[in-house]
Amino acid sequence: MRVRTTLVGATALLATAALAAPAVAAAGPAGGHGHTGTREAVEAAVEAGVPGVTATAVDGHGRWSTTAGTGDLRTGAPRSTADRYRVGSITKTFVATVLLQLEAEGRLSLDDKVDTWLPGLVRGHGHDGRRITVRQLLNHTSGIYNYTADDDFGRTYFLKDGFFRHRYDTLTPRDLVAIAMRHAPDFAPGTSWNYSNTNYVVAGMVIEKVTGRPYATEIRRRVLDPLRLRATSVPGTRVTVPRPNSRAYSKLAETATGPTYDVTTLNPSLASSAGEMISNSADLDRFYSALLRGKLLPPRQLKEMKTTVKIEGVPNAGYGLGLMDRTLTCGVHVWGHDGGIHGSASSAVTTADGRHSLALNFNGDWAGDMEAVIEKEFC
Repeated sequence: MRVRTTLVGATALLATAALAAPAVAAAGPAGGHGHTGTREAVEAAVEAGVPGVTATAVDGHGRWSTTAGTGDLRTGAPRSTADRYRVGSITKTFVATVLLQLEAEGRLSLDDKVDTWLPGLVRGHGHDGRRITVRQLLNHTSGIYNYTADDDFGRTYFLKDGFFRHRYDTLTPRDLVAIAMRHAPDFAPGTSWNYSNTNYVVAGMVIEKVTGRPYATEIRRRVLDPLRLRATSVPGTRVTVPRPNSRAYSKLAETATGPTYDVTTLNPSLASSAGEMISNSADLDRFYSALLRGKLLPPRQLKEMKTTVKIEGVPNAGYGLGLMDRTLTCGVHVWGHDGGIHGSASSAVTTADGRHSLALNFNGDWAGDMEAVIEKEFC
């Protein structure tokens, strides 16, 4: 199962040839217990064309990490278990967490209309922020058009010619919302579901309006610092990924064939609060485990976050408030989020009790089966 939870949408996942370094496993107290299938699925992703993979799991036996493939196609350097990478739409869970904390403090309501905080922002071609609630932003039932689905935006920032001319452009949140407002809504608020990055750009703007501080500041002070997530950052307009990091690769095309390009450096303002964050696998495990164990939200807000709506066409998954519930083939429920941005595909999930977590990253965006890795780890 793959739900379109990336900035760029679904990418064709085709098997392609790739040179791969041997898999490297770093066993913690678990001694690698129970992770053989996970390692095999990671290696299979590299065989299918992913340049390199890094993954870390935490369970009752301790922490276990593995890598496969290469982190740098030019030098052949391997991936590291400590690699920092762009996490794309995993950013959305952090944003939703902050908004739910603000609700717990009585500073806003999930039923507030967008116009209560951002009057006139969501207006045009049938969009009306007076009819859309904060809750509908967070669970993608607002109907607001997804700005990354705009054809001009795609050509400018995701295809080869446009990307190399515009990779360092700075875009403001208002710029991104304005792109969406040039289109009609997908549906009337609350009547259906469709994944829209615009929802979370607006959500980040709501955080700033409520607190008087940028959403990035609120994520740092409310989540990153208390959990000591030292490898996690909100880069803003910084174009580089902090070390240690691997290179990120993309075809920059609508197909999974053709040349491979290094897309590591870019201005992530094109993703804003919908997907600009950077982290590593250990930090993501710690974040989702803490979230599901109630360390970041009071029980009522965590229950709200875990109240899901149906995703049409995907019977084994539901979307809550920045958090997805998926039922694996063995019946296990895992909670988390996927994320994709140029040259980087990630997933982070944990069990409902927060005691078994997995986070992984592919440093290529055109191949590999991330769902297979999750299935092997939990089933």
